[in-house]
Amino acid sequence: MNAATASYIESNKQRYLDELLDLLRIPSVSADSKFKDDVRRAAEFVRDKLTAAGVDRAQLFETAGHPIVYAEKLIDPALPTVLVYGHYDVQPADPYELWHTPPFEPTIRNERIYARGACDDKGQFYMHVKAIEAMIATDSLPCNVKVMIEGEEEVGSDHLGLFVTENRELLKADAILISDTSIIANDVPSLETGLRGLSYVEVEVTGPNRDLHSGVYGGGVDNPVNVLCQMIASLKDADGHITIPGFYDKVVELSADERAEMAKAPFDLVEYKRDLGIQEVFGEAGYSTIERTSVRPTLDVNGIWGGYIGEGAKTVLPSKASAKISMRLVPNQTPDEITELFTKHFESIAPASVRVEVRPHHGGLPYVMPTDSVEFEAASRAMEESWGKKPIPTRGGGSIPIVALFEQELGIKSILMGFGLDIDALHSPNESYGLFNFYKGIETIPLFFKHYAALKQN
Repeated sequence: MNAATASYIESNKQRYLDELLDLLRIPSVSADSKFKDDVRRAAEFVRDKLTAAGVDRAQLFETAGHPIVYAEKLIDPALPTVLVYGHYDVQPADPYELWHTPPFEPTIRNERIYARGACDDKGQFYMHVKAIEAMIATDSLPCNVKVMIEGEEEVGSDHLGLFVTENRELLKADAILISDTSIIANDVPSLETGLRGLSYVEVEVTGPNRDLHSGVYGGGVDNPVNVLCQMIASLKDADGHITIPGFYDKVVELSADERAEMAKAPFDLVEYKRDLGIQEVFGEAGYSTIERTSVRPTLDVNGIWGGYIGEGAKTVLPSKASAKISMRLVPNQTPDEITELFTKHFESIAPASVRVEVRPHHGGLPYVMPTDSVEFEAASRAMEESWGKKPIPTRGGGSIPIVALFEQELGIKSILMGFGLDIDALHSPNESYGLFNFYKGIETIPLFFKHYAALKQN
């Protein structure tokens, strides 16, 4: 890295951290309308910090949902352009009572920042804001940069797709750089070369036309909660195989060589179980835990409710029961097709005693990044220079629905250069992000720009 840039970063570390903590104090929960003003406040915060970083322009673009922050620093049209993507919205913090410290009052313990959004994705996208600031301040930005930070990633990026389609020229770039993924360990750098897709649905099972007295009607009327549980349980067999007809028809199986390469990644099953507080792992028979969580499709219940769940007892036979279900998809599976397969199957297994409604929420396509591209090579060289060892290619289990659309609409690949860890507890109580990872990202991002500019000029 340019010595002046490295020195600038070192001398401003505390300010960088203080700014991130201010951002984390803003409860920008996109899924809950009561936080709408806070979501906008977060967008304005990001815009203002990009302006202070020295970009040529930084502004909010309004959408039918939450605003998109856009900024750019164009130094020479002959040079390549990198588009940085991230999101300032966060998951709901519920259940609040399971947090050791309040989710929107960031706390540093044991060199880790505890707050909702600390890693996903405020801590990670803010690394780019500060890295860009450092490069501009030391006149070492080697190529053009555009920044697009959205506020709806956690609810499916519904309005970003339209924005991208309508602003292809504005977003024109040579590569997209994203930090919303993880590394294997702080001493084992890695680069994710793929993401799973997503199909997310909500189901509702309705029985009688009102809640009933469970003593008067119990045993004579089918209970929607019981029915829903039975239906959900039938979606997987004892081997963890999803039973929806046609679900696996288009799944691409990895070759023996590909599976052997995946198995080389460091993985301690004993530590994995200890960290999660479980006695045994579970998943699709015939596959390792690493494979189950990255290259195989899944089906999981994300929430289930019905009847009386308040304090004390209420002997009720509920009228309705509901659940939210997510399915992670792998290459060649599409969310529309999988949602249709799920809907037909779920409706077909419902007994005549209930009515079933399936409501699709959002989805996204899987994504695979070629490892022989200039973009991947630049990211690999940057991490090797930063860590002193080559990063290991991995496949991520999560989803960033908009990534496939970027390729479709903009015709360019995304580099998934994240700095999180599995222990960061994304989407869970007590989410955190390591100070090491935050600073390491800020130090590594300028190296990507350096190597990318050099490789593109060759």
